[in-house]
Amino acid sequence: MSQPAPLHFVFYIAAPPENVWEGFVSQEPNRIIFGGAELEIDLTPGGPMNWVGTGPDGARIVYVGGKVLQADAPKLLQYTFSIAPSDKFSRVTVELLPETEATKVTVTHDDWADGDLAYAHCADGWPRILSRLKTLLETGKTFKPH
Repeated sequence: MSQPAPLHFVFYIAAPPENVWEGFVSQEPNRIIFGGAELEIDLTPGGPMNWVGTGPDGARIVYVGGKVLQADAPKLLQYTFSIAPSDKFSRVTVELLPETEATKVTVTHDDWADGDLAYAHCADGWPRILSRLKTLLETGKTFKPH
């Protein structure tokens, strides 16, 4: 079985790179974009990059987990990615490039394990997430997920 093709998305957000960076790594934007999930993040290599919440029994659950590979604010964020409870990890690379009145946001999601069921979710999910982030940063509000 061959490895799935990388997912690649480019968006332009009318905000400086510093604001877009904060949208990716700060608590409040992530809570808004991901329907209340909390972001646990330590931007040092090997640090956690987890979206967590509370399960029906009150226990902490990890929705998406990973580890930071690289963080160079406000230009580059790279981390491993796994939708829990899977033990198959892929890699996400977020690159921010300043333009005249916007920031070019390039997201590449690659290094997929064979049979990783997260691929289809991410192919559908990334455009939604990036659209919600763009709307939030440009207007101060966003739309509800599907």
